[in-house]
Amino acid sequence: MRNEMDSPTPLDIDAIRAGGKPAVARALAAVETNGGTLRHAALLDACVATPGGHVLGLTGPPGVGKSTLTNALVRMIRGRGESLGVIAVDPSSRVTRGALLGDRTRLKTDPEDRAIFVRSMAARDRLGGLSDHAVGAVALMQAVYDRVIVESVGIGQSEADVATVADTVVLCIQPGSGDSLQFMKAGVMEIPDIVVVTKADMGAAARRAVADVEGALSLSVRAPDAWTPPVLALSSTTGAGLDRLLDAVEAHRAFATEPARHAAFRAARHRHWVTDAVKVAFGTRGLAAVDPDAAMACAAGPFSAIQELTRFLSEKLR
Repeated sequence: MRNEMDSPTPLDIDAIRAGGKPAVARALAAVETNGGTLRHAALLDACVATPGGHVLGLTGPPGVGKSTLTNALVRMIRGRGESLGVIAVDPSSRVTRGALLGDRTRLKTDPEDRAIFVRSMAARDRLGGLSDHAVGAVALMQAVYDRVIVESVGIGQSEADVATVADTVVLCIQPGSGDSLQFMKAGVMEIPDIVVVTKADMGAAARRAVADVEGALSLSVRAPDAWTPPVLALSSTTGAGLDRLLDAVEAHRAFATEPARHAAFRAARHRHWVTDAVKVAFGTRGLAAVDPDAAMACAAGPFSAIQELTRFLSEKLR
């Protein structure tokens, strides 16, 4: 029987870039299969080792308009001539573990456009919306495209997972839904880099939601040099406010890529991937039995560290 960590046929990131959509689809399929992130750890480490595309995470409760906003951003980004990958995560059934993957049908793209690739993925058993396969997929796609959009499940208060893969997190709130008050109570305001109130064409209700969110953010304790999330109202259907959103994304990108800040952010992100993978696979007992920092120091990257820790714990705890 083949072990899930046995060496696979090597995948090369340059060949994937040159091969277009078919090559990207094959590589993602390899990563998404059971044990795929372990088998292709070297490829994924190569993907995150070099500067890649900017990853924008969209989160928020169901029905807030994330897919409509994604469609609008796709048009704008492609209109600027940038290549784009989209990962749309759909909730999984707790009974069958399957997912309808309907987000892909809601995204309107040109099948002949080689510079955009849309992938629907199931959340599987992750309430926060991102399985380990999704983390691997984001790592791969950011190495291929200028920008990546990750549209998360967004299920109430379990919306933090997208922050572990996105360079900029946008939290979407709908006017008149009570979301802003709910987020104040839940502490979700610590997650986003930008907050958008969708459906700004609702007028007074949208303005009240903006004021509520700004009030919630004013209560947050932040370091003097910390980023302050802007609160924007927009309408994906009319296009109002979309330019301001992309301007805010670029401003946060410039802030986050300051060398010292970027290095610290990158190290924390990779450490989270390693510790989370170990905890999901082996529980707190497994996490207590290893030193993730030592593993990362000896490995070529976070995915190789996960691979080595998985091999070690599989032997130790069996």
